[in-house]
Amino acid sequence: MAAAATAVAGPVFWRRLLGLLPGRPGLAALLGRLSDRLGRNRDRRRRRPPWLLLAPLLSPAVPHVTSPPCCLCPEGVHRFQWIRNLVPEFGVSSSHVRVLSSPAEFFELMKGQIKVAKRRVVMASLYLGTGPLEQELVDCLESTLEKSLQTKFPSDLRVSILLDFTRGSRGRKNSRTMLLPLLQRFPEQVRVSLFHTPNLRGLLRLLIPERFNETIGLQHIKVYLFDNSVILSGANLSDSYFTNRQDRYVFLQDCPEIADFFTELVDAVGDVSLQLQGDDTVQVVEGMVHPYKGDQAAYCKAANQRVMDVINSARTRQQMLHAQTFHSNALLTQEDAAAAGDQRPAPDTWIYPLIQMKPFEIQIDEIVTETLLTEAERGAKVYLTTGYFNLTQAYMDLVLGTRAEYQILLASPEVNGFFGAKGVAGAIPAAYVHIERQFYSEVCSLGQQERVQLQEYWRRGWTFHAKGLWLYLAGSSLPCLTLIGSPNFGYRSVHRDLEAQIAIVTESRALQQQLHQEQAQLYLRSGAVSSATFEQPSRQVKLWVKMVTPLIKNFF
Repeated sequence: MAAAATAVAGPVFWRRLLGLLPGRPGLAALLGRLSDRLGRNRDRRRRRPPWLLLAPLLSPAVPHVTSPPCCLCPEGVHRFQWIRNLVPEFGVSSSHVRVLSSPAEFFELMKGQIKVAKRRVVMASLYLGTGPLEQELVDCLESTLEKSLQTKFPSDLRVSILLDFTRGSRGRKNSRTMLLPLLQRFPEQVRVSLFHTPNLRGLLRLLIPERFNETIGLQHIKVYLFDNSVILSGANLSDSYFTNRQDRYVFLQDCPEIADFFTELVDAVGDVSLQLQGDDTVQVVEGMVHPYKGDQAAYCKAANQRVMDVINSARTRQQMLHAQTFHSNALLTQEDAAAAGDQRPAPDTWIYPLIQMKPFEIQIDEIVTETLLTEAERGAKVYLTTGYFNLTQAYMDLVLGTRAEYQILLASPEVNGFFGAKGVAGAIPAAYVHIERQFYSEVCSLGQQERVQLQEYWRRGWTFHAKGLWLYLAGSSLPCLTLIGSPNFGYRSVHRDLEAQIAIVTESRALQQQLHQEQAQLYLRSGAVSSATFEQPSRQVKLWVKMVTPLIKNFF
């Protein structure tokens, strides 16, 4: 199965996936993929082709697994164990997983974790804002670094920050200028890496102005790591994300293997990024191809190898750990393990990191997401949320053509992050309304209004940025799986940006209740979308926006 973990490119992409899933249950996803490619330049307002209605017949009622269940392994999650053929599987106790609910809780937790960090702080985000709250975060880092120098023994505390080059360089005061004092004062302990997409180069890079150049591709991963604890989120390091911009956040406390993985992942992306220097210049890592001056194919090949080495080595480590834990001839009882000093409880929750970096031909998140949508059986419920409703054609076809019930939560225009923006950006909420209306019309034309329902989030004075999904199996009132992280399920997430999220699979009722409560609280602030929704004056979309949207929808 080692080849499966590197399923990345072109013609072999779906053959590898279908090889992983006996019975070819991925065929419906394959048809969605073909539709995405063949229909990319067509008018999306046209009705779906007739074969879409056959999609439920192409998928078995019960998902298959890649191998027989192991009699020694914890029971209850085997329908999702196929994911470990692609990525490392981390078994943890649900007591180490905490779902956060508010921006303030997220901000306070980050500050608290920075203050007690002893070994490492790793932060990956799109950008760091320039306001007082962001400065407070930088001050926490500075204070912790200062304390590390005052200890009796040399400190091994390291701070690694990964941001996007174009977004982090926007304006005279920006992410780079916020972090320069740390670099200048602690040059041996602080690393700031700025990812520059290889697709922005040459004449294109010279002609596209600041801010618009961010549409070509970004570093979009959001991971915040402190020693052996990790926060996975879709939130950036900016004041609104600490106050009144609703997102999702999960805290994995004292999970060293997961922390090691994400440290290595951020290091890998950092190695293929530009390194910020104390004089505000940037340099490439020695021996690395330049992202926009060097050969693009060589750069992407090197980046693919660097990232896949992290994924594959972690996957191998976890497989060995799994074998030692459950398959060793000298298998210890829990009492023996406790006597030997291993106090960790048996896992009832499994974490799978899902990486999507299409510029480097890494498409793991796409494979897993499409397969989950394909395999959701009749009676299952999928709650899917995104702050920017702009699903890929493949995802839309799967939602419309498979069996499960869908509740899709999206931002109303007033809580869209671009609402009230100046210039062309101010029309983006209207473009999302147009896309939403087209999708709703297709739902209605297929008679799927009962099975596929749209909800709009609204909260006075807030914006909405939450993304992910919760999967409820047929007959269950609690979710057993969630996806949480940076992807928005749109074209950008799949094709342009660097993304990471985790699949959390749990048989813990307490954690399932946490996830259910999180979902319920978000949907509680929403209203159902109907035909009347689009008759409201605020939903009237200007003709020029309708005309331009098909041309630009893949850039936002």
